Amino acid sequence: MTTGPNDYDDVSVVMITRNEEGAIAKVIDDARWALPGCDVVVVDGSSDRTPEIAKEHGAQVFREPNGGPAPALLYALRASTRLIVVTVDADDTYPADIYPDLVRRIRQGDDVAGTNRLGRRPPEAMPFRNWVANVLFSFVASVHAKRVLRDVHSGQRAYRREIIDHFDWDTTGRAFPVDLLLWPAIAGCGISEIDIPYRERIGETTLHRWIDGRETLRRLFRRVKPRIH
Repeated sequence: MTTGPNDYDDVSVVMITRNEEGAIAKVIDDARWALPGCDVVVVDGSSDRTPEIAKEHGAQVFREPNGGPAPALLYALRASTRLIVVTVDADDTYPADIYPDLVRRIRQGDDVAGTNRLGRRPPEAMPFRNWVANVLFSFVASVHAKRVLRDVHSGQRAYRREIIDHFDWDTTGRAFPVDLLLWPAIAGCGISEIDIPYRERIGETTLHRWIDGRETLRRLFRRVKPRIH
């Protein structure tokens, strides 16, 4: 790393957690290593030691609001006043060394810089049927947005703060990351996506395949236009 101690004091890395005590320390430490000077925000709904461990490793920890993962993620996105907000899943499936590239793209003019886990064939850490479903979801989103979107369910993205504040987000149900990419795309915002390796998660999965799939389809096929403040 060649960055100075405060090169990323305009960046906040945020995540939502639910019983991630096996991974949370590494995810926080990796973010702070990759982005010196950033702050880390954890919105937690755990019954294990995840929040205590997160605090020990320097994160600001907030209790998850009622309503499930979508309100929790929006709370996390709005919890910091820093100009660039980076999201990541707290299970160590995403590479920390991509953070500086995501931030650089926002600083150079992108509104959203995302990661693409899918590639031309399934990653070893993703079951084939999940990969097929994600490819199809991204294809439908691309048709809807009239531009190529490669991974609408990625949990690792960087956002310009104005984008988070710009929309009246729909936090009902699950699959909120779909809207976080789809709505800016429909609105004509600057978006890029970077191919990444996707790793096996640490701990038990919180994926609900059928519920998440149904919620993804609801978000993709509704006729409501993105609501802007």
